[in-house]
Amino acid sequence: MLFNSYSFLVFFPIVVLIYFVCPRRFRGIWLLITSYYFYMSWNPRFAILIGISTLITFASGLMIEKCKRISPRVIVAGSVISNLLILGFFKYFIFSLNVCKSFFALFHIYINIPHWDILLPVGISFYTFQALSYTIDVYRGDVKPEHSLINYALFVSFFPQLVAGPIERSGNLLNQIRKVQENVLWKYDRIIEGLILIVWGYFLKVVVADRIAILVDTIFNNYTEFSGGIIFLLGAVGFAFQIYGDFAGYSTIAIGTAKILGFELMENFNTPYFSQSVGEFWHRWHISLSTWLRDYVYIPLGGNRKGRILKYRNIIITFLVSGIWHGAGFHFVVWGLLHGIYQVCGDLTRRIRQQAEEKLKLNKEVASYKIGKILVTFVLVDFAWIFFRAGSLTIALDYIRRMFRGFLPENFSADSILSIGFDNYDWWILVVSLLIVLFVSILRYVTGNRIEKILIKQNLWFRWIVILILLFMIIIFGIYGPDYTSSEFIYFQF
Repeated sequence: MLFNSYSFLVFFPIVVLIYFVCPRRFRGIWLLITSYYFYMSWNPRFAILIGISTLITFASGLMIEKCKRISPRVIVAGSVISNLLILGFFKYFIFSLNVCKSFFALFHIYINIPHWDILLPVGISFYTFQALSYTIDVYRGDVKPEHSLINYALFVSFFPQLVAGPIERSGNLLNQIRKVQENVLWKYDRIIEGLILIVWGYFLKVVVADRIAILVDTIFNNYTEFSGGIIFLLGAVGFAFQIYGDFAGYSTIAIGTAKILGFELMENFNTPYFSQSVGEFWHRWHISLSTWLRDYVYIPLGGNRKGRILKYRNIIITFLVSGIWHGAGFHFVVWGLLHGIYQVCGDLTRRIRQQAEEKLKLNKEVASYKIGKILVTFVLVDFAWIFFRAGSLTIALDYIRRMFRGFLPENFSADSILSIGFDNYDWWILVVSLLIVLFVSILRYVTGNRIEKILIKQNLWFRWIVILILLFMIIIFGIYGPDYTSSEFIYFQF
């Protein structure tokens, strides 16, 4: 069930209505039932896997607390390994077989691998990491074991953030679930804030991301038919804004729906393309994953506590894990590796850059200096996005080669732009939509407040004019309907 589907527009109001009127002691049970229904709407068999992961990690938490015969390290290791084996089988088994086949082929040993039809369960990477963080937190003593299976199962399967995050921590979401009977439901400002977030999330997804997707898909899926580096550059830059609108749109809708139900989910995006370094980018992009990798991969490896060499090793390993987490393909590995290399190179050259800035007497407080750093960071991030978007490492390298060799005036014209899936009408809608996103992002960057916090402080008439304008654009200019089948959120594949 997609957030941007008609079924969800029916499903969510029913969930909220019954949640508001049912006795408080049944709220958790109701949310658990609806969360499993939401997840099973893709495939009922998926519920078996999430149920197994839930039972393993729930039992592990109780065993760490009560079982004295087995070392807590053995228990947490068993929980982590068993969950990663499930994730690895469904996500990386076919990829591993193909890698082995290619390796043996180098020695002229050819293996005939039978066809395996393994369906990747939606959101398995997200809920696996969320469940594992609970086991590790219990082992570390950061949280107390949950004794209610209903509460814990809801923590793992909470439908607003189940299939694409944010990847929640038990210290935040599980504590709120434990207090679900105490929630004050009818709080006007909270419900309005949630509705504003949902509307803004839909705007990012169906007006911005899905419109850019037409352009990006046309270029990447048919890149061998185009000439001219401008076209390829347009595809790369377009994907940067597409994935932001798509993923930030999902996260915003998730946070909004949870807020209406009385839950506060963690922030997942904070104006990432205004970052002045790649390190800062990862403090602003997919925050729930980057902090998860920091706390459960980078710091356990030693972080920056054991010298520079090991620090750089830990950075590279952490971002390789990030790349592998995103998908079974060498292009994802290279994407993660690039971000690790960016940060290592940034740290290695920091003193040289500082000395150069001092000799040039650069004023670091002026807007031009900050904008320059933002542009450099965006170029680096956007270059890496090419590997993320390409279907394989070979395609990514060929795309980049064609992009850099084709910057010739004769290879570019207005007609060539209009031949890649867009017309003047689409361009004007896209430009206006991106200007709206830019304006809201600047407000967020300057004030530190999200759109719902800004609007809730405005006069009632102004607030509703903004909401109605966004709704109008969603309904009139949104990309959706029975003839459009590519509207699934990008991160559902992870």
